[in-house]
Amino acid sequence: MENTEPNFSQFGISEEEGDKLVAEVIRYVLFKTHQNSGCPIKREELTQLISKSYHNRSLPSVVLNKATTKLSTIFGYDMKELQRARPSSTNQARSSQSSADSKSYIITSQLDPGIYRKHIEDTRKSHLTGFAFVVIGIVNLAGGKITEETLWHHLGRLGLTQDDERNSDFGSTKQAVETLVQQRYLQKDKTNGPEGLTLYYELAERGLLATASNSFKETIAQMVMNEATAIELD
Repeated sequence: MENTEPNFSQFGISEEEGDKLVAEVIRYVLFKTHQNSGCPIKREELTQLISKSYHNRSLPSVVLNKATTKLSTIFGYDMKELQRARPSSTNQARSSQSSADSKSYIITSQLDPGIYRKHIEDTRKSHLTGFAFVVIGIVNLAGGKITEETLWHHLGRLGLTQDDERNSDFGSTKQAVETLVQQRYLQKDKTNGPEGLTLYYELAERGLLATASNSFKETIAQMVMNEATAIELD
């Protein structure tokens, strides 16, 4: 089959120059992800990185596509575009955002979870991993969406309160939840009802990916089976 993928020569630059742009984008994505603990990277940042020397409007898309492919085939990462304008299950009228605002990326590992835990996962951050697992598990068991009040009710049963600013593991427990929002494990949504404004947390891209894995489902199932009483979510 004929290869229809654009060549860099079509944009007036050599393949070597194009490959350097791809490598620069990959370095930026990997460094920024590590530096910001997995928080999303705006497409605008990557576009500016490419456009500082080359001003063809179509070039950034080609470079990003090639970078996405190499991140997958060489580094074993998926670079996913976030759907920040994804409507909530109950709030279809969420205020619209510009397409520029909605274009951000995260990278996720393609490795088997067991291999990732054995060879890559940093055990010094196991308390953060455990916290993320608990929060995502609570939201998942609530059907993928939960009020802020109910989430903290269940975390409170574990001894975690949102006004704790000096937790020995997390520092501020409220900020630990906000970090999960920044890292796109959760997303927040507000709705107006008879009782006023209600804040909800629901699973975002990374949270949905985590709950879809067999290892997550098996662990949750085992935890539920080991409970002496059934777990009831308000």
